[in-house]
Amino acid sequence: MGYLFSHMKQTETVVREHYKRILTLPDPWQVEWVDTDMEAKAITLSVIYPMGTLAPCPECGTLCSIKDRRRKKWRHLAQMTFATYIECDVPRTDCAEHDVHQIRTPWAEPHGRFTLDFETFGIQLILACQNLTEVGRLLGISWDGIQAIQRRGVERGLFRRRRDPIRRLGIDEKSFLSRHRYATVLSDLKGARILEVTQGRDEAAAQAALDVLDINQKAKVEAVAADMWVPYRNAVQSQLPNAVLVHDRFHVMGYLTKALDKVRKKEHWELKAQGSEALTGTKYLWLTSKENWSLKQKREFRELKDQNLNVGRAFAMKQQFRRFWDFTYAKAAEGFFKRWYFWATHSRLKPMIEAARTIQRHYANISHFFQHRITNAVAEGLNSKIQLIKAGARGFRNFANFRVAILFHCGGLKLRPHE
Repeated sequence: MGYLFSHMKQTETVVREHYKRILTLPDPWQVEWVDTDMEAKAITLSVIYPMGTLAPCPECGTLCSIKDRRRKKWRHLAQMTFATYIECDVPRTDCAEHDVHQIRTPWAEPHGRFTLDFETFGIQLILACQNLTEVGRLLGISWDGIQAIQRRGVERGLFRRRRDPIRRLGIDEKSFLSRHRYATVLSDLKGARILEVTQGRDEAAAQAALDVLDINQKAKVEAVAADMWVPYRNAVQSQLPNAVLVHDRFHVMGYLTKALDKVRKKEHWELKAQGSEALTGTKYLWLTSKENWSLKQKREFRELKDQNLNVGRAFAMKQQFRRFWDFTYAKAAEGFFKRWYFWATHSRLKPMIEAARTIQRHYANISHFFQHRITNAVAEGLNSKIQLIKAGARGFRNFANFRVAILFHCGGLKLRPHE
């Protein structure tokens, strides 16, 4: 009987040491006991910080007496398909300088409900699956639990990113949410990552997005790509003292595209009133660049080009302006623009005249392109990924959760606890 008892004690010691090694517990932490619930398919590990031992203050590291202990429980990675939990009476130190604080546990971050290993695995699943409901089902935790893991990963990544050098930014508006609600997206153009997402597209939203950068990062920003939206311009000027504003080429071309379509619509109705269907069904012919035309569109253009249509002249103006971005030197580009501007403003096509005057008013910031050659193409590329995130979640009622999901998948963040 004594031999059996001794053998059982030895086995228990081996099991406790086994789990201590699995949890990589440093001394003086110990696994006190292991409970296996076969019916619930669950393992509970009780971890202790021995009595009579001083503990380090989490603020300064000074060894202090233990004031009291608080019982806590964490979910850990499953062991042999058994859900695994860690329980511990976590000590609170009584520090002369920092008062009473709970000490840090080696297996979890403060206030977390999951161990670091569990969070790491959860983050890997979210990155692979992108659907929180499915990830929660795989891990056997609630949607709120997996959302908390995602949020903590983003908070962790944002904290680590504080000292990253960021030189060139993009600010863009996106109609991501229902009922034409907008979001302001701040991007790191060189890193091809989203830095922040804020609700709305006013100056306050832009200011809030830029506030994700600390004062040293703001001082080092050289250029910002944005459209001609005044609130964005004001935010850049007030927050980034050393940055120049570069009006995004795709937004500039967008103004010309809208003007061209206005010319097409007006002429289409005029021709229809005369009994002509010449422009019926040709909308996308004029809105598509020539190099992207289908064979059918090329045939349509050959049939229309000799009819001296106003939309044809507007299309030629837009196509010609595309050459502006190919210049190497700002002075040569300015000469080209003056010639193009004269042509556009003497075209007697009101939408094209208005678009040309808009470009002329903002020409100083547009011309910064030849110094920095940046666009918001990065943000446009990430937009498709964001739409997939939204679709995978079947929409977002809560903007905070929407922001976290975007930063998680598109922020280029170091999300895992041990990165």
